[in-house]
Amino acid sequence: MKNILISNDDGINSDGIARLARTAKKYGNVWVVAPDHQCSAMSHRITLREPIEAVEVPFPVEGVRAFATTGTPADCIRIGTLNIVEGKTDVVLSGINDGYNTGGDVQYSATVGAAMEAATNGIHAISVSEDVGKNRIVTDTYLESILDELIEKPLLFNQIWNVNFPTCELSELKGILRDRKVAGNKFYVDTYKEEPLADGRKKYSVIGTYQEECDDGTDFRAVVNKYISIGIVNNLM
Repeated sequence: MKNILISNDDGINSDGIARLARTAKKYGNVWVVAPDHQCSAMSHRITLREPIEAVEVPFPVEGVRAFATTGTPADCIRIGTLNIVEGKTDVVLSGINDGYNTGGDVQYSATVGAAMEAATNGIHAISVSEDVGKNRIVTDTYLESILDELIEKPLLFNQIWNVNFPTCELSELKGILRDRKVAGNKFYVDTYKEEPLADGRKKYSVIGTYQEECDDGTDFRAVVNKYISIGIVNNLM
């Protein structure tokens, strides 16, 4: 039986991590180690200069042991593989993220960052994301078959599988596109609103302008066109 470690960046109480753990039970023994708080856009950040606390918590999937930590998603992988999983960790699954991790957003994603931490340590890793919204029918219908395909599909050192599910009706889904490249742009073009404060400082609030311009053959284009996107993301090393 495989030992499977699951984390995410939306937190231990997210709907996505429970759905992923429920499906993952088919493949082996499952542990969940995830942040006790929202950690989106933390990328591959780790904690070095303060302790990390962890506590075992109730989890809505029978047979899965779950731990909430004060650390980042990458911290959760480190603690999980070194201190919590009983024996060698064979696979890391990260997600299901609430929001696409395609294009330029991949570099910020802590869901991807958790998978990258696993890959850096030679562990097979898959990052799973879906569009923000309540319609999860495509993910819930195809997740198991995608994991069947990828859970043992070889990767080079420091690579991960990156999967993105569109939010649409099954009748609108056009299929699965593999070998998708990471797009060079992202869904939101960011600017900052500037506001002066009374003491001379200035406050900056990010404003994202949505756009769907992207190249063919990319992860971004796949989900915009209502395809499931599968591709490889390389770590920097």
